[in-house]
Amino acid sequence: HGGDVYTYTDMTDFSVNGNPFGPAKAVVRAAREALDAMERYPDSRCTDLRKALGIRLSVPEDCLIFGNGASDLIFTLVFAEKPKKALLPVPSFAEYERALRAADCRIKFHFLREEENFCLTERILDEISDDLDMLFLCSPGNPVGTVIGKPLLCRILEVCEERHVRVVLDESFCEFACETQGDTMLREALDSGGCFLLRAFTKMYAMPGLRLGFGISSDLSLLERMERARQPWSVSVPAQAAGIAALEETGFVEKTRAYVAGERSRMQRELQKLGIRVFPSDANYLFLKSEADLFHELGKRKFLIRDCSNYRGLSKGYYRIAVRRYEEDQRLLQALTEICGG
Repeated sequence: HGGDVYTYTDMTDFSVNGNPFGPAKAVVRAAREALDAMERYPDSRCTDLRKALGIRLSVPEDCLIFGNGASDLIFTLVFAEKPKKALLPVPSFAEYERALRAADCRIKFHFLREEENFCLTERILDEISDDLDMLFLCSPGNPVGTVIGKPLLCRILEVCEERHVRVVLDESFCEFACETQGDTMLREALDSGGCFLLRAFTKMYAMPGLRLGFGISSDLSLLERMERARQPWSVSVPAQAAGIAALEETGFVEKTRAYVAGERSRMQRELQKLGIRVFPSDANYLFLKSEADLFHELGKRKFLIRDCSNYRGLSKGYYRIAVRRYEEDQRLLQALTEICGG
């Protein structure tokens, strides 16, 4: 994973994809004030957070489930469903495969193609077979960062409903790419009991250390099974308080999205000038390919990036970098200029 600042100390961290502005002051304040209640157990139902999120997303409260980050919900979902066979496009977030293997699920891999910029295409439809129980998708994808087109997602969901395949759609980075809820699959997930939508506060609100994720599904029996498959106090008091405060930060989200879009485009142009291949991205990070050993060379210069060679379907030479503040991005570009001889 990215973000291993405990091993790689005193480095500027481009390996983890958070908000370049850090957490909003109101979110930090809410988490700090909540520490006064640390002698109490957390509300296992996340009552206040559930109400606030339901209002914000116009979602029925009983269609929401919360967890200790999105990864917690991935494992909880898989343990609750116990799929026997799943379809997984790769490269993708490693926790999907880890959760499926922990549940002794057979995995059918769908390899995304470099010549298609590692984008999901209609080829996936031919692999949705009757013997599948679950399909994991991510939009924007990780590590590449591209959004799956809504027409294709709707077609996938239609085919999966016909064949009784559970679709797990991870939209953890959607707020960096989408201006409205209409740009996501939120409404479609509520209309289809076969779709589980996964989101997180971790990325946009820059709170990975607090851990807070949530799922949306109209299949209430699924959510009940998930609740039975987990321990009851997975979301801490500070995390719940921070989540409620974060939901009020609409201006913060809009500011971040606009900045990331502009800075991402600028970085892409500068990287391409250095002869580095940059794949299209809709998120707050860029996926790269280079013959230079960027991980070690940048490490010598105190920059930490994500070496993607351990992603299934990738090999040495692929990297992911976050979009950070302009000054930090400029220092990274200068280091890359030294390495690539630009």
